Amino acid sequence: MQIGVDSFAAQFADEGGSVNASASKSVRQLVERIEFAEQVGLDVFGVGEHHRREFLDSAPALILAAAAARTKRIRLTSAVTVLSAADPVRVFESFATLDLLSQGRAEMVVGRGSFTEAFPLFGLQLKDYDSLFAEK
Repeated sequence: MQIGVDSFAAQFADEGGSVNASASKSVRQLVERIEFAEQVGLDVFGVGEHHRREFLDSAPALILAAAAARTKRIRLTSAVTVLSAADPVRVFESFATLDLLSQGRAEMVVGRGSFTEAFPLFGLQLKDYDSLFAEK
């Protein structure tokens, strides 16, 4: 059995509308949390993919690549790569490169995603939700 955690890199504003940390600082802290997860013995760390203002994980393979440079053992995975809104070849290439950088520690979890904001952002129609996932 493996034990791990996922992060969606959420950055929410407080009641006054301000965010406590800069986006850059929040992403760096996420990479530090991945390092810490390895230090305490977790087996895997996953980073989600969202295309919404309150999330900083629109490119999880890049975040995981930064973590790969600072870790040695922990497995690095997406916590759902939104395949139906992406080019499957580009997704494969990104995670294959991550796997090389991490010396075989990369994993990918693909799905449709629970938020549909990526569809109009990438010029896709929500009516094609199921067929796009099946196609890709």
